[in-house]
Parts: sequence; C-alpha cells; structure tokens
Amino acid sequence: MAHSPTDSSQPVALITGAARRIGATIARRLHQVGYRVVIHYQHSEQDAQQLAAELNQQRPDSAICLQADLCDNDALDPLALAAQQQWRRLDLLVNNASSFYPTPIAQINEADWNALIGSNLKAPLWLSKALAPMLRQQQGSIVNIVDVHAQRPLQNYPLYSIAKAGLAMLTQSLAKELAPHIRVNGVAPGPILPPEGAAKRDPATEQLTLDKTLLRRYGTPDDIADTVLFLAQQSFITGQIIAVDGGKSIYS
Repeated sequence: MAHSPTDSSQPVALITGAARRIGATIARRLHQVGYRVVIHYQHSEQDAQQLAAELNQQRPDSAICLQADLCDNDALDPLALAAQQQWRRLDLLVNNASSFYPTPIAQINEADWNALIGSNLKAPLWLSKALAPMLRQQQGSIVNIVDVHAQRPLQNYPLYSIAKAGLAMLTQSLAKELAPHIRVNGVAPGPILPPEGAAKRDPATEQLTLDKTLLRRYGTPDDIADTVLFLAQQSFITGQIIAVDGGKSIYS
C-alpha cells in the first residue's frame, strides 16, 4: 500500500488480544491520544473488525486487524512482520492477550501447558524479540499485562499463575536486555472484569474476591488502559510492574 509523508508523524501500537474487553479499551485509549493501532485477535474477528471500523471512522487509516494464534510458533514472526510493514514504524507493543482457565493439578495436560504458557509467556517473548529492532529505532517501549497472581498463586490455576510469574520476570529481564533504547514495564490487574467461559465464577466466589480487595469493588478496563498509556509516555520508567488491583495484592 502507498504511504503518505504524514505516516511517520503518528506513533503506532500493536496490542495483542485487542478485539474485546481490556484489550479493546487499551486500543481505544491509545487511539484517542493519537496512536495508530494494530488490533491483534485470534477468534474474535467480528469484534476486531467492528473496533477497527469504529476507529477508522474517527480517523481514517488509523487501525488495522491482524489474526494470529499466539500459541503457533509459525504465526508469530508473520504477525510481527505485518504489524511493522503497515505504517513502517512501531512505537509500542502491548502484550495483552491471555488464556485464563482453571487447571487443577490432577487434570493438567500438555495442551493446557502449551495454551497457558504459550499465550501468557512465550508469545510476549517471541514478539518482543521480533519487534525489538523497530522499537529501538523509535526509542519505543513494551508494556506487558501481568497479573496480581504472578506474586500470589490463584487456587486451581497453577499453570496460569506460573505463566504470569514468568511474564513478570520477563518484563524485568527484557528491561535489562533492551536498555537503554527500549523501556519495558508491566501492569498487574486485579479484579477488573468478571471472568468468562471456563473461568466464570458464581456470585459468592466473585463477592469473596471483592471482600479480599481493599477498595471492595471492581476496577474498570479504563484503569488498565490509563496505566498502559502512562507507562508508554513516561520516558524514565523501566523494569517496573504497577499493580492496578484496588489493593488486592496487599490484602492480608
């Protein structure tokens, strides 16, 4: 496609898992402040296309969708390449995509390992590696969406907790490896949205979660998106993980 001279003036962000929920809110927030956004999705094509159409109506040529299974090794480099080729720059990678479902220890299998480690830990590493050269050109940054359960494991979710703990260490490791040209930080959400699918909880369990949160309420996807934007804009913060959890991580 043809690129106009003004292309280079607008920062570009790739957000994984951006079709719905927190990822879509991050994409909208970044777009609102002038980013062009690459909306990655796996299954939620209709949601992704609707989001891109919404953003392109607000500002033409400002959003695209790219599909990839982040657990497929052969899909990661093509995703990185396509994201870079669209506007010939990349300023921000947000590793938001995540699988989340229970894996009681007696029921764990290799498919669970591949899905949970793959989406939450391996894909962020591989994408960061592939995109580092272009991020370096822009003095850009990476923001990983971690989890408060990277510090304290969630009962019946050992693989998810392990994967997010790995992502927390990856955040700090990449901050060292990619300094001084690329900043790498994380956001650790607490209770933001009730889980869906296999992870859906009954109302009593949801209430118990809030009872163990100092602010006694859910946060909002905007709370996460605003923190991602803060970390993208603050030029002297790297290697840090900010808990946006209503105090859940320090509840005793």
